[in-house]
Amino acid sequence: MTKTAEMLRTYPGEFGFDADQLARAIDAMVECASTCNQCADACLAEDDVAAQVTCIRRNLDCADACTAAARILGRQTSYEPAMTRAILEACVEACRLCGDECERHGEHGMEHCARCAESCRACEQQCRELLDAMG
Repeated sequence: MTKTAEMLRTYPGEFGFDADQLARAIDAMVECASTCNQCADACLAEDDVAAQVTCIRRNLDCADACTAAARILGRQTSYEPAMTRAILEACVEACRLCGDECERHGEHGMEHCARCAESCRACEQQCRELLDAMG
């Protein structure tokens, strides 16, 4: 069990999600944010940085979206479904865009982009599952 899951289980009130499902989503967001930041840094070390501009931008956007989503979803007091839905949808879109871009670079031998695309896809899936659970 992750610390995220442990913390959610200690929450004294009620919230609108299965704690384990919410913990998986938050953990995926945190991992994706870290992976995207590392990928952006690796892109900056490539010989042709100009060819990486879009990838770097999408990495940074995705990292920021995932970080914001993880922080907001970690708060359950005065839960706001509209905010949760909006941030999850933004996270899904950021992960999709970044995953698509990194996948293209990964297919051309950039291993850091291939790994980042995997992380983006996993986070996108966890966010979609949480959105589906919201109804």
